[in-house]
Amino acid sequence: MPSDVQFVAQSRIDAPAEVVFRWHAEPDALDRLTPPWEPVEIVQRAPGIHDGDRGILRVHVGPFRIRWVFEHCNYIEGRQFRDVQISGPFRRWDHTHKMEPQGASACILTDCIRYELPLGSVGKLFAGWFVHRKLTRLFKYRHQVTAEAMRARRES
Repeated sequence: MPSDVQFVAQSRIDAPAEVVFRWHAEPDALDRLTPPWEPVEIVQRAPGIHDGDRGILRVHVGPFRIRWVFEHCNYIEGRQFRDVQISGPFRRWDHTHKMEPQGASACILTDCIRYELPLGSVGKLFAGWFVHRKLTRLFKYRHQVTAEAMRARRES
């Protein structure tokens, strides 16, 4: 599809993939990974990150508050999980979180998002730059928070 976009954020994290995965699976992970400047409300917390676990967020898009329902799938213990939009602000949203081992004490954390904006090519033309900038800032924050949490675990 010409209006489908892929965004990838990747960082080396100095912790085993299994440890980073477990940290992302903790019940308050989304709270920790949501930047203070993002007006996101957790309406219904997903019970976990296993296949079929669903959550509901309320996000602000300009002056509008939009309900975002997502479902987890493709769970692979210690390595990956996905969240897919059931309904929400995008025409399509598919986010894969991967933790790939790099030896015994590090991993590559990859967030790969395939999304499609509303209104197809018109939406991409008018809002594509904004969404890309927002995702870049969001995942820079998320990867920094993850790296700092792993550093704090090593030092404690």
